[in-house]
Amino acid sequence: MHDAEQSPPVPNTFETSGEPSKPVSRRCRILRIVLISFASLIVLAAVGILVWANVGVMQAEAGALEKVRTNPAVSVHETPNSFILSPTAGVSGNGLVFIPGAKVSADAYLYKLSGVVAESGLTVVVTKPILNLAFFDQRPLTTFTNAVPDVDTWFVGGHSLGGVRACQYAAEPLVGGLILFASYCANDLAEVDTQVLSLSGSEDQLSTPETIMDAADLLPASTTFFPIDGANHARFGDYGLQPGDGVASLDSSIVRDVITAEITGFIR
Repeated sequence: MHDAEQSPPVPNTFETSGEPSKPVSRRCRILRIVLISFASLIVLAAVGILVWANVGVMQAEAGALEKVRTNPAVSVHETPNSFILSPTAGVSGNGLVFIPGAKVSADAYLYKLSGVVAESGLTVVVTKPILNLAFFDQRPLTTFTNAVPDVDTWFVGGHSLGGVRACQYAAEPLVGGLILFASYCANDLAEVDTQVLSLSGSEDQLSTPETIMDAADLLPASTTFFPIDGANHARFGDYGLQPGDGVASLDSSIVRDVITAEITGFIR
């Protein structure tokens, strides 16, 4: 008998193709879905914050800006980080880094601060906060002071939420004093050796005079508190009405005159 015809040998898949492929486990698929979902939520949150911070920003009034531009006693220079108000004559060597309120355009403060620039020779740097919100802006103070290297003595200040951020700079060795517009501190400066001027408005319903005085124990005992009778929250800038604010009975130009007189006396 002839030998039975032999079948060809079965190839060894381990030798020809290495380890056999394994299906992706259910646990890995779930982990991938979770990670993708988490990343998507972070992106959506970031986009949401970005949109919210840039929608509804209160813009400077055109008339107030025109008064600054046509004032021969001051010059305005814009940088990526700030607006710089400088006296055209009689520079004093004093400077103020001023931080805007939440979602208020930086140039909305130029008119109110231009008076003290012209009268006292003060140089003012109005910052452009990141996302228009001071608490997002953690840049060092030198980001703004380095723009004006000729200043000898620096003050810091701000309006509303910008004042809260200014308080965080106030204890730095570079700073000679703190100026608050309708604001108060969240950090304790009571034992800090610095001078403080706090201006408020009698008609302010956002940072009320009572709220400001309730936080007075966080400031040095020597702090000067000056309420401006007839001013509301928005009168410390020039950006129109602000939701929730009281009604001002004092003209914007008069508020500017009071601000000019108080800051001029304070820095001297």
